Amino acid sequence: MMDYSDTYLLALKVAAAGAIIVGGVGGFLTEVGPWYRSLRNPWWKPPDWAFGPIWTVILALATIAAAIAWEAAPDDAARQWILISFIANAVLNIGWNLFFFKLRRPDWALVEVVFLWLSILAMILVVLPFSTQAALYIAPYLVWVFIAALLNRQVVLINQPFGRSDQQNG
Repeated sequence: MMDYSDTYLLALKVAAAGAIIVGGVGGFLTEVGPWYRSLRNPWWKPPDWAFGPIWTVILALATIAAAIAWEAAPDDAARQWILISFIANAVLNIGWNLFFFKLRRPDWALVEVVFLWLSILAMILVVLPFSTQAALYIAPYLVWVFIAALLNRQVVLINQPFGRSDQQNG
C-alpha cells in the first residue's frame, strides 16, 4: 500500500474538486444542438463521443499533477504560483466553451485558445523546477489543446463568418 502525506491528499482533493468544477461548467456551456451540428468540420475531427473521455483523462492528469507539484513545492511562494497558474488555466478553459458553444463564436474561441494554450505552458513551466513528473502529467493537455486549436481554426475557416443574427437562432 502506498503511503501518501496529508498535504498530498488534501491537495489532491482540492485539485479534484477544481477539475470537477471546470469539467462541469465546461460541460454545462457545451451546447451540441442544431447550431453545432450544422457546422462543417474537417475530415480529421475526432467523433463527438471521444471528447468526454479525452477531457476526463486530461483533467485527471492535471489533478494528479497539481497534487504532486503542491507536495514538491519548496515553499509558499512556489505554491502560490501553482495556484495562480492552475486557476488562470481553469478560467481560460471554461472561457473557451463559453465563446465557442454558448456565444457561438468559434472565431473568438480561436483567439482565446491561444491564451489557453499559453496558460498550459505556464503551468508546465511553473511546476517543472521542482517536479518533472507533474510537468509530464500536464504535457498531454498541452498537446490536446494544440490539436483542439487546429480544429478550431479549421472550423472558423470553413464556416465563417460568425456573429450574424441568422446563425444565432440555429
